Amino acid sequence: MSDVGLGCTDFSFAVYIENKPVMVAYRELDHVKPMSTGEIQHIGLECGNGWRKVFNVYAKLLYALDADQFKFSCAAPSWQAYREQYLLQRGSATALLFSPPTLSKDSAVLHIICGKTYAKELLKSGKMEANLVWLDEQFAIDMQNKLIVCPYFDYRQLSNRKIEHLACLLSQLVQNK
Repeated sequence: MSDVGLGCTDFSFAVYIENKPVMVAYRELDHVKPMSTGEIQHIGLECGNGWRKVFNVYAKLLYALDADQFKFSCAAPSWQAYREQYLLQRGSATALLFSPPTLSKDSAVLHIICGKTYAKELLKSGKMEANLVWLDEQFAIDMQNKLIVCPYFDYRQLSNRKIEHLACLLSQLVQNK
């Protein structure tokens, strides 16, 4: 099964979300498509505030990461500038995927699944095999597969405090190499 979503085709940081934007341009998407400048804003205008929140939380997370381990925050002066100029574009190493994760213990890709319900659905359906350790009601980790399950990328579910917690978990994954 190949990856399907938006972002850099050579990604090392992947976020998995159950739904894709309801737009004609993405209806038949069957690969990873790099986004162009302005496309995130266009999706927000066409598909509503929920998608704006997804992209905002993604950019805020990248900016919350330790700059010594992750270089995303070095590319732009703010998370907003990063979102508009780099997020999910060619060369960004980031992806937002609508397909199940392709996990491999030998891979350097960091995987984040948005939502406990989606993660449990992937496991139950056999679309993903992982050894998740639930840290609490909202976060789970599989160190070997470099996989984290977190709340959905929305301000109410993944607050700034939870974004910081997720950033710490990602640092642990990188240190665990």
